[in-house]
Amino acid sequence: MATVTPLFHISELTENSAKGLELNQRKLFAVSRQGQVYLYENRCPHKGIPLEWLPDTFLDTEKQYIQCSTHGALFTIDQGLCIAGPCSGASLTSVACEIIDGQVCIRE
Repeated sequence: MATVTPLFHISELTENSAKGLELNQRKLFAVSRQGQVYLYENRCPHKGIPLEWLPDTFLDTEKQYIQCSTHGALFTIDQGLCIAGPCSGASLTSVACEIIDGQVCIRE
């Protein structure tokens, strides 16, 4: 039977922002866009390194794309697909999440 693990309260993630987190040494990040929450593993498909510039800084300056801090690759927020950079065509690893009683949760 799957275990539901709450990650954070939805109020901690404002529209067009991102939040890094760690769950059992697994690095993840969440992005809020148009009322949806997208959750990904915090690992660039090109180098396997964390994406953020600074804590919770995963988006480009216009907040339109997820951006890798190392080589500037751009990923779509809704699919995690790399559209520019050395890993073009590759994707971030998506993690299924749901909102339960105001908490962003994953099932393990």
